[in-house]
Amino acid sequence: MILQHISLLNYKNFESISFDFNNKINCFVGNNGVGKTNVLDAIYHLSYGKSYFNPIASQNINHNADFFVVDGAYLKADRNEKIIISLKKNQKKVIKRNGKAYDRFSDHVGFLPLVIISPADNDLISEGSETRRKFLDSIISQSDKNYLITLIKYNKTLQQRNSLLKYFASNNTFNADTLAVYNEQLSGFGKVIFDTRTAFIATFTSIFIDKYKELSNNKEEVTLSYKSQLNDNTLPELLAENLQKDKILQYTSVGIHKDDLIFGISDYPIKKFGSQGQQKSFLIALKLAQFDFLKQQSGIKPILLLDDIFDKLDEDRVSQLIALVNKDEFGQIFISDTHAERTENIIQKTNKSYQLFKL
Repeated sequence: MILQHISLLNYKNFESISFDFNNKINCFVGNNGVGKTNVLDAIYHLSYGKSYFNPIASQNINHNADFFVVDGAYLKADRNEKIIISLKKNQKKVIKRNGKAYDRFSDHVGFLPLVIISPADNDLISEGSETRRKFLDSIISQSDKNYLITLIKYNKTLQQRNSLLKYFASNNTFNADTLAVYNEQLSGFGKVIFDTRTAFIATFTSIFIDKYKELSNNKEEVTLSYKSQLNDNTLPELLAENLQKDKILQYTSVGIHKDDLIFGISDYPIKKFGSQGQQKSFLIALKLAQFDFLKQQSGIKPILLLDDIFDKLDEDRVSQLIALVNKDEFGQIFISDTHAERTENIIQKTNKSYQLFKL
C-alpha cells in the first residue's frame, strides 16, 4: 500500500499545500512550528478518521477558515483509492472513499493500516489507564470489526447505566429490574471484549519483547501484562458486589473500562525505574510490535510515521532502528525532523529511495 499524493486545504497551519510521495521514504525537515508534524497528522487522519494529536476535530481547522479538507490518493492491491476527509465548523465530519461517504466511521477503521511513532507516545507511560486502553483498543479494532462494534455497544450501554444511576440518586428512587437489563447487556459485551483483549495480549507480548530485544541488543528484559478486574471475577459478580458503591458514586465503578496495561523493565515499573532512553525504546518497540501485528492480520505493510524520533535516541538505538528498516520489513515510511543533514545522513544508510521535503 502506497500513499502517492496528499492535498491539504485549511488544515492546521496550512492554507493550501500538496505533496507527491516517494514509494519508500519521505522526510519532512525544517524548524519547529513550520508544520512537519501536521503533515504526518494529516496522513494519520486519512487512516483513522481523526487527528492523533488533537482529538477536538474543529481545532484542526486553520484559524483563517471555517472548514478543512484532507485529500489522499493511494495505491492498494493494484487499485487506486481516494480518501477525502472534510469538516465544516458546526457540522459533522465527512469521510469519503472513492466519492462515496461512509455511513459509519467505524467502517473505515483498518482499511488503511498505519502506525505512528511520536514523542507524544510518552503519554502511554506517563498518563492514566485510559490512554493505554485506547492504544490496546486501537490495535485490535484495526483488524477485528466485531470487537470495534462490541466496544461501541459496551460504551453506549455504560453511558446509559451511568445515566440511570444518576437518575436514581436525583429522584431518590431505585428500580432493580431496569438496572438488571443494563447489567446483562454490559456483561455480555464485556466478556467478548475481555476475552478478545486476553487473546490479543498473549500474541502481542511475544512480538513486543522480540522488538525490544532488537532495539536494545538484549541489554534489558521488559514485561507487558494485562490487568483486568475480570481476571478474578465475572462482570455480573462485580456489578452485584459494587451496587451500593455505584449508587453512591452515581457511575459504574467496575468493568472492562477499568482495564490497564502494565509496563515493566527488569521486573520494575518502567514509569519509575526506566531511563529516558529505555522508555523511548520501550515505546518504539510497542509501536513496532503494533506494526508487525497489523501486517500479520491484514497481509499489508502498514504506513509508518516517525515523528521527531531521532531527537532522544542515542546513536546505538538509531542504528538498531535503521537496521530494522533495512530488513525490508517496512513499506512506505514518513519521517519528520528538525535537522535536515542528520536526517539525510541517517536515511542514506538505509540504501532505500527517498524524498526530502524542506518546509
